[in-house]
Amino acid sequence: MVFESKELKEMAGEILREVSGITEEEILAGRRETVWGTEDRSYAQYMDHTVLKPETTKETLKKFCDEAKEYRFASVCVNSGNVPYVAEQLKGSGVKACAVVGFPLGAMSTFGKVCESVEAVKCGASEIDMVIPVGRLKEEDYEYVYQDVKQVADACHPQAEVKVIIECSALTDEEKVIACLLAKEAGADFVKTSTGFGTGGATVKDVYLMKRTVGEACRVKASTGINDREICDKMLAAGAVRMGTSKGIRIVKGERQ
Repeated sequence: MVFESKELKEMAGEILREVSGITEEEILAGRRETVWGTEDRSYAQYMDHTVLKPETTKETLKKFCDEAKEYRFASVCVNSGNVPYVAEQLKGSGVKACAVVGFPLGAMSTFGKVCESVEAVKCGASEIDMVIPVGRLKEEDYEYVYQDVKQVADACHPQAEVKVIIECSALTDEEKVIACLLAKEAGADFVKTSTGFGTGGATVKDVYLMKRTVGEACRVKASTGINDREICDKMLAAGAVRMGTSKGIRIVKGERQ
């Protein structure tokens, strides 16, 4: 690992001091004014059209793929076992197949995550959303977390980009910063707020903190609770460039919740 535990904590402390006192109002000061009731397809580029429920059928997957192709979303995000079908449905469309890995707990072995990632990429995924081992982060086993991400990233690059889900709702602010620092150093392409199976979703302050931590080295994906255009606008202003949501059509159309 690049950093020692003490150094990581010092870096996190410095970042937290820099953002201390910054209000949500200040973060959102420059955001675009939300326009309702008018279709705006420029929002489509930010959408990972997401369907991860255990009862998902091929009929539902096809519906999501058809919608993603119609609206030109960034990707369709599914469980890894659904990648072969989704990749075939999206073939030639420019819409990516995205697979979640180690989902939703992040508690499977690193070897298991690598195998799942490699198989998903082989089956057509060009983006992998992996979950960190949250418990290992909390007990400060930073080398394990770093290697977990690095081994998945090394296995996927250059064929697929890797998004690292840190599950913000389970973490302190210090842990969020350290998770992002580890993901960045391990070669992640994105850091991501949430699985949707935790106790909370994306917040403006979390997205801002994550972006402040990773800088230009990584992008930020806001996930869970991105249910309308106003929320999407807030996440964009905070620093996210991708949204994990099943409400992409509502956002593009400017429909209220």
